[in-house]
Amino acid sequence: GSAFCLHRATRSRSSMPADLARASTTDLLAELKRRMESPPKKNIILVGPPGSGKGTQAPLIKDKYKLCHLATGDLLRAAVAAGTEMGKAAKEVMEKGGLVSDEIVIGIIKDNISTPDCGNGFILDGFPRTVVQAEKLDGMLTSEGVGHIDHVIEFKVPDATLVERICGRLIHPASGRSYHEKFHPPKVAGKDDETGEPLVKRKDDNEETLTKRLDAFHKQTKPVVDYYAKQGLYSPVDADRKADSVSATIAAILAK
Repeated sequence: GSAFCLHRATRSRSSMPADLARASTTDLLAELKRRMESPPKKNIILVGPPGSGKGTQAPLIKDKYKLCHLATGDLLRAAVAAGTEMGKAAKEVMEKGGLVSDEIVIGIIKDNISTPDCGNGFILDGFPRTVVQAEKLDGMLTSEGVGHIDHVIEFKVPDATLVERICGRLIHPASGRSYHEKFHPPKVAGKDDETGEPLVKRKDDNEETLTKRLDAFHKQTKPVVDYYAKQGLYSPVDADRKADSVSATIAAILAK
């Protein structure tokens, strides 16, 4: 829209604001280019169980649309480390073994979305997990005047596939490099390609733990997804495909 307004303004100089009228054609063209190239603001929520490929897609979306990526777990740790007001409140609760309240998490999100990094919008990952949180998030976005949620994308993968993906994961603890027994095996079984050091499995990466986590995830997520579906914001994506196919589907959703 803004590019169109500017285009019209260049045709009829009399209706141009004074500052634009004084601008050189070069400056006008540079401004037009900037406006056309700066992507429209997008606020996106990604929903998906562990192993669904969210972690692969989030950085791609972030770079393509120049958004900030807000993973609530990372935000909490960063706020605690930085000693912000919300971070101090979170630390106090966590030290007592309690769950951080919705207000604190939303406070930390609020602190982040006002930064320049989030000027084009944000990707929220791992929040909201309940309808109450979704409502509180909407309230905060409205009161802060930073727009609203534009898209909620759910990564859909059959549970059996997720269990296979995650139970085969092998990690090199020192570097964080990850492998997979079936899909991305190391050159030498059980050894890191670069250092030759042993690879480990996370203790939670077993079928029993995962099945419980997935059950809990589906029960918890369904009402949240329904909340956004009623607003016409929800798009499920078949994430049981190659990453570039998933990326193409997401790009089509975000082009709407």
